Amino acid sequence: MLSENEPIQSATSQDEEIKLIKQLEKVLRSGSQSKIHNNGEQVVIPESVLIMWHQVVHAMALGQTVSIVPQQQEMTTQEAADFLNVSRPYLIKLLEQGQIPYIKVGSHRRVNLLDLSKYKEERDKTRREGMKEFSKFLQEEGFYD
Repeated sequence: MLSENEPIQSATSQDEEIKLIKQLEKVLRSGSQSKIHNNGEQVVIPESVLIMWHQVVHAMALGQTVSIVPQQQEMTTQEAADFLNVSRPYLIKLLEQGQIPYIKVGSHRRVNLLDLSKYKEERDKTRREGMKEFSKFLQEEGFYD
């Protein structure tokens, strides 16, 4: 059994693994009810698990790295900064300004992954809107002619 945060190492070749992942992706995409047989016992896989598996397998088929973490996971300020791709001092500033909620454990700050995800979504949405406005301005000013 895998322990938490342990990378998965495959015994099959990379080419064979890619082939198997793409086959599995086709099966999961079909949306039919799936079952697992374990020691003669048949277990129906819930739709929510199938959806999650499909997302994971799709990312793997694209060659992307996949991490699965609980949404209620608390992160250190360094982990949170890495997640947002910002410096730790900048993250601390965001926390102190109240833009991202946090708790204190002794003298250390902890940030909830769900709160970080919400902040990141809002930040990315604001950035996209800003880029749309900027592109519109450039078009109006004739920079795309």
